[in-house]
Amino acid sequence: MIPVILAGGKGERFWPLSRKTRPKQFLSLDGSGQSLLQGTAERLLPLGGNWDGLWVITSALLERGVREQLPHLPPENILAEPEGRDTAPAVAWTAVEVARRYGEDAVIGFFPADHWIGQPERFQQALTSAEKLATSRDAIVTLGLHPDYPATGYGYIEQGEEIGTFGEFPAYRVARFTEKPDPETAEKFLATGRFHWNAGIFVFRAGVVLEELRSHVPDLVKVLEAKGAEAYSQLERISIDYALMEKTQKACVLPVSFGWDDLGDWNSLERLFDGNGSNVELVKHVGLDTTGSILYGRNANEVIVTIGVEDLVVVRDGNVTLIAHKDRTQDIKKMLQQLAADPDLQELF
Repeated sequence: MIPVILAGGKGERFWPLSRKTRPKQFLSLDGSGQSLLQGTAERLLPLGGNWDGLWVITSALLERGVREQLPHLPPENILAEPEGRDTAPAVAWTAVEVARRYGEDAVIGFFPADHWIGQPERFQQALTSAEKLATSRDAIVTLGLHPDYPATGYGYIEQGEEIGTFGEFPAYRVARFTEKPDPETAEKFLATGRFHWNAGIFVFRAGVVLEELRSHVPDLVKVLEAKGAEAYSQLERISIDYALMEKTQKACVLPVSFGWDDLGDWNSLERLFDGNGSNVELVKHVGLDTTGSILYGRNANEVIVTIGVEDLVVVRDGNVTLIAHKDRTQDIKKMLQQLAADPDLQELF
């Protein structure tokens, strides 16, 4: 398998720690000392055999940071998009380049750069099974994560007809993809047992995905095959889910469970460190009557002092302090738009 890391995201909901040239995937959030990108690369190395078999697609703005974080990665294995056009162009361009180098029978796996995996061995087993399914059925395989709670921040995949067992994992045709549901709908999804979280992890042969892309978004592949990155300004901004996964008849889902979190915002640290109502303290913290809060400081010499607060996120980074209620962390992106309107605050990005 040729594992490809999708590393072009911004991760704005981790602001102020996450900045324009220091996005979420460059941060160390799980206490390992590794950035999320480095941890993802380490997990994927066994799939590709060595650094020569690992690829990264990122933005031109972040290419230098990727090289610094992954110094053993061959420069020719880094694809730098001139501008972000969502995931469909990223997947299509990578598939075109992998097919040119290795042929259309090459199996490609796509993986977000900023996810946390709790059981790496189980993760490897799932991907071995996904590769078997992709090659034996010419399938476009997506991993469906067992939902631990009725999440409203994730997309869902509904399983359809069972098509066999690969390794120890049963596989199903995809009945449908659904966007982030409201709480009532999410509860109904869990009750059926047929719905799984969409983790954005895909496995397929290069030729299979290119054939399907040519069928459903022909202009995308045609332009990329002719001009590559030079064509990016001409490409439609579209996700791989909309462009392909919701249309193809070859989509299959492998329901899996290996301890997963997409680390979407500051609240995810509570899940990662098992806060359960107590404070998550990633800084020197002195608190009086303080509960259920997440406290982070980038400077080891900083101290955060709190009195009589609960359910807050407090983050110190350089000359910026973020204080937000945990229920409002999704509004950080909205706040960044407000800050962007002030020319005196551009350095904060």
